[in-house]
Amino acid sequence: MSHTMQQSFDSKALDLAPNVNGKPEKPSNHSGELSRNSSRPGHRRSVSAGAPLIYSGGATNSSPTILPTGNICPSGKILKPGLPSRGPNRTDVLGSGTVNYGRGSIMRGSGGVPVSAGASQVTVRRAMSGSDPEEAKRVGNELYRNGNFSEALTLYDRAVAISPGNAACRSNRAAALTALGRLGEAASECHEAVKLDPAYARAHKRLASLYLRFGQVENSRRHLCVSGIQQDQSEKQKLLVLEKHLNRCADARKIGDWKRALMESEAAIAVGADFSPQIVACKAEAYLKLHQLEDAESCLSNIPKLEGCPTAFFQVKFFGMVGEAYVPFVSAQVEMALGRFQNAVMAVEKASLLDCSNVEVSRIVNIVKNVATARSRGNDLFSSGKFSEACSAYGEGLKHDSSNYVLYCNRAICWSKLGLWEQSVQDCNQALNIQPNYTKALFRRAASNAKLERWAEVVKDYQTLKRELPNDNEVAESLRHAQLALEKSRQLAYGTKFGVEVEQISALDKFKAAIASAGISVVYFKEASNQLCEEISPFINTLCVRYPSIKFIKVDMEECLAVAKAESIRSVPTFKIYKKGEKMKEMIRPTHQLLEDSIRKSSSSL
Repeated sequence: MSHTMQQSFDSKALDLAPNVNGKPEKPSNHSGELSRNSSRPGHRRSVSAGAPLIYSGGATNSSPTILPTGNICPSGKILKPGLPSRGPNRTDVLGSGTVNYGRGSIMRGSGGVPVSAGASQVTVRRAMSGSDPEEAKRVGNELYRNGNFSEALTLYDRAVAISPGNAACRSNRAAALTALGRLGEAASECHEAVKLDPAYARAHKRLASLYLRFGQVENSRRHLCVSGIQQDQSEKQKLLVLEKHLNRCADARKIGDWKRALMESEAAIAVGADFSPQIVACKAEAYLKLHQLEDAESCLSNIPKLEGCPTAFFQVKFFGMVGEAYVPFVSAQVEMALGRFQNAVMAVEKASLLDCSNVEVSRIVNIVKNVATARSRGNDLFSSGKFSEACSAYGEGLKHDSSNYVLYCNRAICWSKLGLWEQSVQDCNQALNIQPNYTKALFRRAASNAKLERWAEVVKDYQTLKRELPNDNEVAESLRHAQLALEKSRQLAYGTKFGVEVEQISALDKFKAAIASAGISVVYFKEASNQLCEEISPFINTLCVRYPSIKFIKVDMEECLAVAKAESIRSVPTFKIYKKGEKMKEMIRPTHQLLEDSIRKSSSSL
């Protein structure tokens, strides 16, 4: 760069010295900051690599050959690694055309010489203890440029304390707050700046950018289109796109097209409204209506926290209700769906307090309170053993919220206590349709289906529970028993189909007649309460099918003591093999293999 060109650049890059009132001497520079165009026309600066730059001088030479020095590349990105980033590559300020207003700029020292890489402690202490707001701002800019945003904010705080009427200091403070993720406070500082200087372009642009991130189109447009300020058409277009997505989202929500509402809310976030509590809440509401409760809960836990916002932020309406009320309005519904009724009541009362006149809010207030009351009453009745009345109470709650899986499961337990297994299964099915893999409903459905001897369904539910609770011994044991019962039922069904089954005898005379008949008889002495008998019984059904020429007889010792005494049975399971009334073999607690080998050998003698 030639010496002449450098002199020209420096004369335009210097800060304007403040007068005694803290105002710039020249009225042409409203901000006291430099709007230096280091980017090429039409080039959008990305903030994904770090925070915005702070400017503190006047206008620059528009020559595209003049590039900044230091750690700023021509694109405007800060090259320092590891600085905070929010969201995908995007501009945090409205401005991507030939007007480069950014969120601030590099502070340049006297004579246009860039400041050092970092302010010394002595310099910082001097600025903090001094009474010169420009010095505090200058040191703050130096710290900001090097990524020390908290320290820079401290210096800007000092500058504002010394000169509260300095719009440039407040605007720089807003940039530091934005870099620290304190966007609500940043917006308030920008509001103060434009109050002090209504024609302060950079503060308006910064506010437009922040309101876009909050998803507030009209507020953003109001500051973007301030009279006398050069407008960036590409940013106006971005606002139009955001407005389109929000309108489509509202339309989809109105007709209950929740998939579309979810898609449009995600599109609005992608356009740039990445810090909007209401748009994230809309996603949560859509997930709730689609019965994706985990996603809904996750959305609510990630709603941006905005503190210190200006009054204009709270005056905006979303979907016809006060914007601030929409988040607790959605939260109340999600909390209720998850069975957290006390939290739901607290949230809905907050929504009502913020917008008591909205019809939607009033309707949800009634629903939440009625459901919470019904659930509480049902629980009290259940605890008192009044199961029929408890069923009715839970049913009243379901009239107000037919998608509450907690109430369905509670009512299912009441049905089971009344021995109404089919109704219990039906309510469990309803709960699981809304919340798949809900363990309480799976346990209850398995127990009720077991009473109905639907063993295939019981096994299926316990298999699901085993995947959900792999270390639960009770689940593993219940699954094993259900599998044995299923095998037994299948063998019995198979044997009946082919006219083959185990004959049960409970009288001594019938027993003697059965073993005296022609052929070979295998007698199985058992007790229903014996664990070994329970385990081997399905295998006896299998043998009955495998050896149809042999008669299989079972005698329950608890039902026929006379046979047990006559046969001197002292332990179960015991097996005796007879041929025409004569005992051929006796086995006590045999293995499956020994038992089948003995039966096979006996059948070969026929």
